[in-house]
Amino acid sequence: MQKESIYDKMTNAEKEVAELLRYLGIKWSYERPVFIWDENRRPRVWAPDFYLIPFGIYVEVCGSEKFDYDYRRKIFDKNRHVVIFLHLYKGSRKWKKHLLSYLQFFTDYINHKLKEIFRKN
Repeated sequence: MQKESIYDKMTNAEKEVAELLRYLGIKWSYERPVFIWDENRRPRVWAPDFYLIPFGIYVEVCGSEKFDYDYRRKIFDKNRHVVIFLHLYKGSRKWKKHLLSYLQFFTDYINHKLKEIFRKN
């Protein structure tokens, strides 16, 4: 009996993102649960598509225009979870540049904050 692969559970868009992350050498976890409070202060557990382990941030692969990703973004922001939304359904390859730009920005920001901390000590 063949063991089921994590890739068997993914959409084609998620597989495309997973392939890029593998190519870049970025370790990730698939659908790692995250605790949030919704707009009515009800506890919820959501599972963004990817958790980028070296960065401590999540990636949500947006697969449909019909889903309200703005609502998800608002709730994640309110709960202070860093989530990159990639809109692959739009058919553009800009999502790769968006992901890399965000990772660069996030890394630069963290490095800047660390330098501030070390300067104070």
